[in-house]
Amino acid sequence: MLDSYFEQEKERAKAGLPPFALTPAEVEDVCLGLEQPEPGQAAGLRSLLENRVSPGVDPSAKVKAGWLASVAKGNVESPAVSREDAVRMLGSMLGGYNVEPLVEALSDKTIAAAAAEALKKIVLVYGHFETVVKLSLTNPLAKSVLESWAAGEWFLSRPEFPAKLVLKVFKVDGEINTDDFSPAGHAPTRPDIPLHAQSMGQTRFPGGNEVIKKIRAEGHRVAFVGDVVGTGSSRKSACNSLMWHIGEDIPFVPNKRRAGVVIGGLIAPIFFNTVEDSGGLPLLADVTGMKTGDVITLDFAAGVIRGAAGEEISKLEIKPATLKDEFRAGGRLSLIIGRQLTAKARQALGLGEAALFTTVENPRPKQGQGYTLAQKIVGRACGVEGVLPGTACEPHMTTVGSQDTTGPMTADELKELACLEFQADLFMQSFCHTAPYPKSADVKVHKTLPPFMVARKGVSLRPGDGVIHSWLNRLVLPDTVGTGGDSHTRFPIGISFPAGSGLVAFAGALGFMPLDMPESVLVRFKGTMNPGITLRDAVNAIPYFAVKQGLLTVEKKNKKNLFNGCVLEIEGFEDLTGDQAYELTDASAERSAAACVLALKEERVAEYIKSNVALMEKMIEEGYQSADTLRRRIAACRDWLENPILIKRDPHAEYKAVLEIDLAAITEPLVACPNDPDDVRPLAAVAGDPVQEVFIGSCMTNIGQFRAAGRILDKAGIPPARVWITPPTKMDAAQLMREGYYAIFAALGGRTEMPGCSLCMGNQARVGAGTTVFATSTRNFDHRLGDNTRVYLGSAELAALTALKGKIPTVDEYMAVMKAKVLPYAGEIYRYLEFHKMGDFSLGYVR
Repeated sequence: MLDSYFEQEKERAKAGLPPFALTPAEVEDVCLGLEQPEPGQAAGLRSLLENRVSPGVDPSAKVKAGWLASVAKGNVESPAVSREDAVRMLGSMLGGYNVEPLVEALSDKTIAAAAAEALKKIVLVYGHFETVVKLSLTNPLAKSVLESWAAGEWFLSRPEFPAKLVLKVFKVDGEINTDDFSPAGHAPTRPDIPLHAQSMGQTRFPGGNEVIKKIRAEGHRVAFVGDVVGTGSSRKSACNSLMWHIGEDIPFVPNKRRAGVVIGGLIAPIFFNTVEDSGGLPLLADVTGMKTGDVITLDFAAGVIRGAAGEEISKLEIKPATLKDEFRAGGRLSLIIGRQLTAKARQALGLGEAALFTTVENPRPKQGQGYTLAQKIVGRACGVEGVLPGTACEPHMTTVGSQDTTGPMTADELKELACLEFQADLFMQSFCHTAPYPKSADVKVHKTLPPFMVARKGVSLRPGDGVIHSWLNRLVLPDTVGTGGDSHTRFPIGISFPAGSGLVAFAGALGFMPLDMPESVLVRFKGTMNPGITLRDAVNAIPYFAVKQGLLTVEKKNKKNLFNGCVLEIEGFEDLTGDQAYELTDASAERSAAACVLALKEERVAEYIKSNVALMEKMIEEGYQSADTLRRRIAACRDWLENPILIKRDPHAEYKAVLEIDLAAITEPLVACPNDPDDVRPLAAVAGDPVQEVFIGSCMTNIGQFRAAGRILDKAGIPPARVWITPPTKMDAAQLMREGYYAIFAALGGRTEMPGCSLCMGNQARVGAGTTVFATSTRNFDHRLGDNTRVYLGSAELAALTALKGKIPTVDEYMAVMKAKVLPYAGEIYRYLEFHKMGDFSLGYVR
């Protein structure tokens, strides 16, 4: 019995890792062992059952809760677990399968008091709340549970927020992105938090984990400190790794930690929120006076950070105002769910609003208040006209996306939230990051994650379908709010606030998400693009002109970034298609913006929605599930098409800043230079730099760009630089095949990849160490595409010519090729997939 468990426990211990959580079969073995324990085994088996079973609605939790319920009822006996013990152990399981037996136990006099005490500390009760309310009319102990919830004892019983915290600093200078915390090359290990955490900092701060371990061994708590912290994707896995090293164990939750302290001169907004949601303490402060090894005191009462001698080294401000409550509750999401329970209990008892929690004074609109487009869209999702910056709100989530490297973590979070059916209108799961070159762990995810999501009424894509965003964008409703577990979840219509997998799970499970409404920065394009200038050049123009105007700096120390944490609101490209619009909204991730909206013409959006309806109908025809969810979304799209009116901003809306860009002033391509998407320079400044690899792919691309690249590369033979071709979806790939472009790509002698993320993600396919790459990717962080790579970012057209030359071309060379091979055929090249006009099409290529 349990031989395999103890064997893996021994093997993982050699690597400095705790054992895995128990599987359902192992939980069954533990329970059987507890019914008739052998001498000396009872305590160990009981500890396993208490501490090594994942909580919520995990399958193992179902076995545990079922057995404990049987013991509590007296149907099963154990010399090691009494009926009262069983009730107390049920009370440690957070919520889910344990709640029903505890509510039933309120009517069993023998264990009712223990059941009441257990329920008082549980907030994930969902539909069982009404049962307790009804029972409270006749059952005094049930009423005591309701009164406890109303009094917020679940919150007040936890340790108060400390007046001071003494910590020892571990500091990394410069920018630390989430790839540094959670390397893409180790993405398959992300669900195994302790194992994945071993890869933290391996290229950015090698040896750092041992330094942190040493500091903790000395008896100190650790503050992770950085100039710029948490830019990039993979925020939840990054946060999980960081919390594993600097946080504290969570009672009764195996292999997960919280309560770590992160201090940054700047903290990327999504990472900041993820630390909040993970039960950590993110703080913004001037960190220039701190270095590794310093002992500091966070004096919250005085609002300062002090050095070892008590001297003030930095100011300290707690933001948001609820942060102390969040930390005390074990995380922002726990606080939100608990506050809702307290409010419902008080309402049931006829009590007024509780004075237990920090209240937020939201800004009030002035007479004749003007709202931006983003503020109006979020306002509609909150049932009001508009939402001003600084407002704490909870918009309804219409569309939620999850990708595969974070999907298993999202599934774990959904289990902890006891979610059995999504409350968000549409939840979609993709497999774009791992499908091309799956490892054994990925293959398992490809098999297990689809039925998990579909069982909760989610829509599951299939391995090989393509990039999450290129699909999810086609399932979105205009003027609605959503989120996704990837920083590039930036809808071309409506608005998305990307999040870590914990908040994505919360949004999917509860149908809303907490949001402190950010300020908006208006980016207004004017004029007309010059011939040969592409949308990618307009994307790069945003940081280029922001730097010129002193709104953004490339230097990381004391970095200035006007866009950080704000909503980018883009005007001047109203005539774009949905596919084109996403190229602009997508790139707001590299600005560390919280979200992005783009003003478009209603007729353009209507055509996009008609096309998307045809796509969803084809998905149902080809067996995609949940078909009911797709049908519901199709109906919602058709309802909008009945009255296709888009929200418009008020003319007198106010912005944090306005960046105006004259398109006519862009006379040559703009390129992001190695290795920083903010370091944008004109083509002439980088021409001639040798390039060994060219990547044309990622969510920043669409079918028109592949046609343009194909025209440039046609009949060129084997180019000096190897070319990677990766269409964003299988529909793009199929159409390119039908049009003969794959024959052109095959003649290049490069790599034609499965539709998906490919080289852009860098978790599977990678280029050789020290290579210089020209890519159409989203970002070019150090080591992302390969070890010690230098990566330029620019248009597909410029990428194709760079491949032909083996170096970045001159402006004259580029313009000559565009005038000869692309611009005369622009109407044919830059056509987009309009499924409603394609007749009897198929999603993939049918030979």
